[in-house]
Amino acid sequence: MMNYYVYVALARGRSDALLREAEDARRAEQARRYRQRAGASGASRSPRRRLLRWQRPAWAAWTGRPGRAGPAGPAGSAPGRGVVLRDGSKVVIRQVRSADAPLLADGFARLSPESRRLRFLRRKDALSAAELRYFPDVDHHDHEALGALDRAGGRGVGIARYVRDADDPHAAEIAVTVVDAWQGRGLGTELLAQLSGRARAEGIRRFTALVSADNAAMTALLRRLCADPVHREHGTVEWEITLAPGEQPCDGLLASLAG
Repeated sequence: MMNYYVYVALARGRSDALLREAEDARRAEQARRYRQRAGASGASRSPRRRLLRWQRPAWAAWTGRPGRAGPAGPAGSAPGRGVVLRDGSKVVIRQVRSADAPLLADGFARLSPESRRLRFLRRKDALSAAELRYFPDVDHHDHEALGALDRAGGRGVGIARYVRDADDPHAAEIAVTVVDAWQGRGLGTELLAQLSGRARAEGIRRFTALVSADNAAMTALLRRLCADPVHREHGTVEWEITLAPGEQPCDGLLASLAG
């Protein structure tokens, strides 16, 4: 049976773009309800397979909220870690929390159209209400997100996220996004390094990343971390990074940066 959102869009004669947006919203709502049911029953949460792939970029809301909680966040949340990037700029990196949602729009606005395309793998002019609900809704186990906050200005400047594969508990898909003004400073590497440390602690041993074939910056980052291209299709490349329990030649780079 045709779902309600698609039926309404067809009935109104809307474009294919609106149909995709309606489908995105439907899936986000399904994921939210699934997590609620799992939490109410006490069962372990298991995100739907390839959540990151249908909703790019898989980035949560920006960390911190200027003028309120500050870099360390409210009582009970994970403290932030100060980092000095290679150009001397300073950021705080910490886990994303639900209260960070309002800063997402600000971060999205500071991404260029090209950066949005590279992360969503298509043109993306706005974020839907469903996306604004979903992106900061992480459980820090099957679904983790780390955000970088500019120490000087208090604005979000980058995000890294993983979602565990529902069919393979030792694998997770990742995505990393850095706002244009902060690209080229080593922030993406630092975010991915710290994300790998969180993944290890939660039993994940392998990362995958679906990247646009013309995303030179992300490709270079993945190559530096000894990622292997495992699949190519429709202008995208899927990469795989092994996070072995012991330090391997390239795995040691991630461990040293995240330690």
